Amino acid sequence: MTGERAKRFPLGLEDLVREPRRADARAGDARGAKTPVKPAASNANSPAGRTRSGVSGTAGVKSPAGAKGVVGALNPGAKNANAGASARTPSIAKNTAGIVNTKSTTAIRNDGARNQLPRPVTTSSDRTGAPNVALSSALTLTSERVRERMVERLRANGVSDSRVLNAMAMVPRHMFVDPGLATQAYEDAALPIGHHQTISKPSVVARMIELAAQGRTLANVLEIGTGCGYQAAVLSQVARDVYSIERIKPLYERAKTNLRPLRIPNIRLHYGDGRVGLPSAAPFDAIVIAAAGLDVPQALLEQLAIGARLVAPVGSQDGQSQVLTLVERTGPAQWRESRLDRVFFVPLKSGVI
Repeated sequence: MTGERAKRFPLGLEDLVREPRRADARAGDARGAKTPVKPAASNANSPAGRTRSGVSGTAGVKSPAGAKGVVGALNPGAKNANAGASARTPSIAKNTAGIVNTKSTTAIRNDGARNQLPRPVTTSSDRTGAPNVALSSALTLTSERVRERMVERLRANGVSDSRVLNAMAMVPRHMFVDPGLATQAYEDAALPIGHHQTISKPSVVARMIELAAQGRTLANVLEIGTGCGYQAAVLSQVARDVYSIERIKPLYERAKTNLRPLRIPNIRLHYGDGRVGLPSAAPFDAIVIAAAGLDVPQALLEQLAIGARLVAPVGSQDGQSQVLTLVERTGPAQWRESRLDRVFFVPLKSGVI
């Protein structure tokens, strides 16, 4: 019953503690083997009976499937949930089968349902709401409430663009980190993703995207440094098309794996040298660089549309400090630079590995 109840009624992060077995319940079971107990008394008065009825009758707990715009949260209690999803959104189910790999480019097909995070592909782990998080049968990880609290912290810290806040609320960050770090996914902390790289703090991701957008409608955005794919997923909720470049092949593959269950239709991943950019898709309405160089590569500046913005950390020559830098292209050969916050990013390097 414990495993079945956990599947029907997922716990929040703060509830991830196994409830100890009650000694009196075991004793009651033992006595029940010798002396029959009236069913009505057992259901009405036993602690286990009160627990079950209390959970199933909780009206104040929002059903994940009923929450609009929440990704990765399925309704485990609904039969044939995936069939219902397919019936409601046939074009998505038919035309966005996942990530299509063509040479070194991965394109997630855009069938017109832009900037939406469809229901993830159903697997046994998808039904817990955390497709790549290993959980025991008695404990499940849901993230709607903790994401809401994360967004409230971002708002309190000055992030005001509603599109960015909604995007941060939509994307399940725990799907992009190692299973052992899943419980830290919604803290404002950078976490390791392997190969000496990190997933940026939620506050830094939100800040950079808000600076790049500045209230404008973004048609196409270039991200340098895909990493695990989290920032690309957030950008996909703000821009029409997102192009993201990663120079480390295992991370490029990991990003594809992380993004595939979300079936986001408007992200195109590329394996290549981010300092070169992507001239074939330029000019861009915004460029976000998730690694720190000593300067902003001229090739990337040239790929900005006039009036567009680039946001990047820029390091000092001694390597002791980095400053978040905003560059705006004001003319064919004119750019305006502003130096903003102190930050800390991994180095921006050339070539591929």
